[in-house]
Amino acid sequence: MSTDTVLVLGATGKTGRRVAARLRLAGVPVRAASRSSQTRFDWGAPDTWGAALRGVAAAYLIAPEAPGVARDVVAAAESAGVRRLVLLSGRGADTWGDSPFGRDMRSAEDAVRGSAAEWTILRASNFDQNFDEDLFRAPLLTGDLALPVGDVPEPFVDADDVADVAAAALTHPGAHAGQTYELTGPRGVTFGEAVDLISRASGSPVTFKQISTAEYVAAAAENGLSEPAARSVADMFELMADGRLAETTDDVATVLGRPPRTFEDYVLRAATAGAWDR
Repeated sequence: MSTDTVLVLGATGKTGRRVAARLRLAGVPVRAASRSSQTRFDWGAPDTWGAALRGVAAAYLIAPEAPGVARDVVAAAESAGVRRLVLLSGRGADTWGDSPFGRDMRSAEDAVRGSAAEWTILRASNFDQNFDEDLFRAPLLTGDLALPVGDVPEPFVDADDVADVAAAALTHPGAHAGQTYELTGPRGVTFGEAVDLISRASGSPVTFKQISTAEYVAAAAENGLSEPAARSVADMFELMADGRLAETTDDVATVLGRPPRTFEDYVLRAATAGAWDR
């Protein structure tokens, strides 16, 4: 296992902070970077890139919101001598066609694949942690989650599994070079089932209902989410509607030598920690 310094971008986010913790525990030097970290990195501020990239052997990347920026960062990484790149992307990105959703991720994938550095791409399904660390938590606390999605199952993946895979790819030179891993949980779970499991484990009554895309965008805007962000989420649900992202894969087990964590395991951990206490 390599113990060279690893740059972790998005180090305060769902996966970044988990990747950084795993590397530190393994004795790997970590340079944690984000817009608010001691080492500042802002995709929109090229003057922050050099200091973050200097002297690191590998980097964990999360696609920037603006398509095309990743190409410049990858070029800067090459110039700085970064030898290994691990990119977080979205499940089945090559099946999204002309959807406006995920243009940033597809652009970042192209940039990484075109790099002279060793690269690995992690395409993750929706995270379990979206229910307690992200946009689904606030509605759950009110007792009503309403989304433009029906009964198509989603193979939610645990962010801890994604971080385990990322740490392996970052610290084992050559072992995962040129690989694109599709990371899912062990089974598909509908949003209605997910909400039921959360309600039962937390002891707090929660209901789920399907609404239209227009209703979702309007409600999200009222709750403080920008219209472009709400539209992006709605575009994601439109992609999910035909089941193209519903299948599970064995890639977590292939990399880690163990099955992925179940959604039920996640719900128990989050409920025990009080994630949905009111």
